[in-house]
Amino acid sequence: MQPRRRDKVILDNLHGNTYVDPLSLKFVDSLQFQRLRDIKQLGLCYLVYPGASHSRFEHSLGVYKLARMTVENLAKNVPPELGITASDITTVSLAGLLHDVGHGPFSHVFDNEFLPRIMPGHKWSHEDMSTRMIDYIVDVNHIDISSTDLKRVKDMILSSKNPSLIEEYNEKTFLFDIVANGRNSIDVDKFDYILRDSRACGITSNFTLGRLMDNIKVIDNEICYLATDAMEVWNLFRTRADLFRKIYTHRKVKALELMLADVLVLSDDYLGISAGVFDPEQFWKMDDSLLKAIETSDVDELKEARELVWRMKRCGQGLYQFCNEYLVPKEKTEHFKDVTAKDIVCCAVHDIVVSNVKIDLACGKPDPLSGAILTFFKQEFDDSVKFTVDRQNLSGFYSDHCVDRIVRVYAKKPELVEAVSEAFEAFQLRTYDCKPQLHGTPDGKKRRKSGLIST
Repeated sequence: MQPRRRDKVILDNLHGNTYVDPLSLKFVDSLQFQRLRDIKQLGLCYLVYPGASHSRFEHSLGVYKLARMTVENLAKNVPPELGITASDITTVSLAGLLHDVGHGPFSHVFDNEFLPRIMPGHKWSHEDMSTRMIDYIVDVNHIDISSTDLKRVKDMILSSKNPSLIEEYNEKTFLFDIVANGRNSIDVDKFDYILRDSRACGITSNFTLGRLMDNIKVIDNEICYLATDAMEVWNLFRTRADLFRKIYTHRKVKALELMLADVLVLSDDYLGISAGVFDPEQFWKMDDSLLKAIETSDVDELKEARELVWRMKRCGQGLYQFCNEYLVPKEKTEHFKDVTAKDIVCCAVHDIVVSNVKIDLACGKPDPLSGAILTFFKQEFDDSVKFTVDRQNLSGFYSDHCVDRIVRVYAKKPELVEAVSEAFEAFQLRTYDCKPQLHGTPDGKKRRKSGLIST
């Protein structure tokens, strides 16, 4: 462990003092990293949850601190033959700091809603862009870092999506599970955003960080957790699912995101938003200020997009109107295919939007406590035997079903709510011979019928 007398102290309102080492500080002080101050962590959630105005900058510093704390804790507990070096601490810390530097404006709206419409079929990801941005930051800011450390930092960011990158590292591969864990989804990125987002939005979190951070050890090149913390691990995944349900996929939040995607598509030809998504020199200049630039523009080319932004900012009847939703029956989830507007109506598809929401426990993984992806050790800290835990042994309250798929439909015009709602109910009857939606669309939301919609 390095002395901290040369580290800069930054006070984080979630984790307290964060000590940033000199090398990491060179990245933090770059214009490209400072850009993260102007990208909100939760996109447009702040228009529904006013407190959700925190940025990717705060989150990245938080992940940096937790990554450094974790590797330093492991340095005390790993077997001597796996001794952690200063280079290990440096690379893990930098991976935590820089893992989100490739995010586009409005965070996940950019890569989940906007780019698939502009570049259908193309696999752009913010992780890939982060590695391009890291190379660019090093080059333009003349940061002195070894090529070996630089490559390992990038591999730590990409390995959760591409596990083959880890294969060339013969030892200490457990370090790749700290920032972005592709094995079981328990990582410090998740620790930070769950706690930070919960507090910002006023949502109570059942997850406690301290025990999981302190009670870890490495067995067979794998990070293992104390068996008595199994419930805490379960609470981590349950809290994440609750955040998706209550905040990230909130009905109005999704309406705003769908509108924002339309705004960006309408503005792309004039502003060239998508033109720089593979070029770090252009990409770092884009942030959430795009929305204000469109809102206050006076050019005819942005008229339609500008008016849509005005509707978004009013956050009332101007929003795309939520008509209804249903939970896909459990027995139908395995072979579920995304529902489209054409599935629901046979004309005027441009007047409705369908949102297919998936809420799971562990980032696409099955039951996070099943199988061999997550292992524990006994109370005796010198024990070298790892084992799995069956969550059914934790409590009988837990269901065997770990994935919810929700289909929602929105009308772009308030006067179409009734017609769209009727078409949506007819679609459910055709598909499932029943209506899985919880209740009918409230009469207060319905407007005059329109002849534009046909079932």
